[in-house]
Amino acid sequence: MKIIKVWDPFVRIFHWSLFLSIIFQFVTAEESTNLHVKCGYFIILLLLLRIIWGFIGSKHARFTDFIYRPSVVTGYLRDMVLFKTKRYIGHNPAGGAMIVALFVALLSTGATGHLMVTDTGRTAYELKELHEVLSNLTLVLIIAHVIGVVVTSLEHRENLTRAMIHGRKRSASPDG
Repeated sequence: MKIIKVWDPFVRIFHWSLFLSIIFQFVTAEESTNLHVKCGYFIILLLLLRIIWGFIGSKHARFTDFIYRPSVVTGYLRDMVLFKTKRYIGHNPAGGAMIVALFVALLSTGATGHLMVTDTGRTAYELKELHEVLSNLTLVLIIAHVIGVVVTSLEHRENLTRAMIHGRKRSASPDG
């Protein structure tokens, strides 16, 4: 079984920087501190850089490698429930859809946060409520993402979390 490089350093640094930043955001959410705001802008910067990398980055970092038609995603999710999914070297269809959903949720959360601190747009109460709803939606998506990683790791007998740390995965399935 051959081990290959899948996740480039940018993707791995982005992933773990985003992870730590989101934890920080939830810890500081009630305090509305200057650090919470600055970290929000950092998350937006991370997302914008990752979007650029999705067009110019390495093979498995590119959107063309992991964004699938909705019918492919729903078929993959059906097979996932049955533990009968095809193994992907890069992101699988559900993972690709989750990336898009998380990017939209995080950018929307960041936009409402920005409007809150710049006093632009709706009233502060409406923006705060929308910001909280989007933050909670993001948390639900993160939980679904973790569940998907665990299920896929178990089904294909590979530690996807570890692969996102060192960037390598095996090239063939354990069954052949």
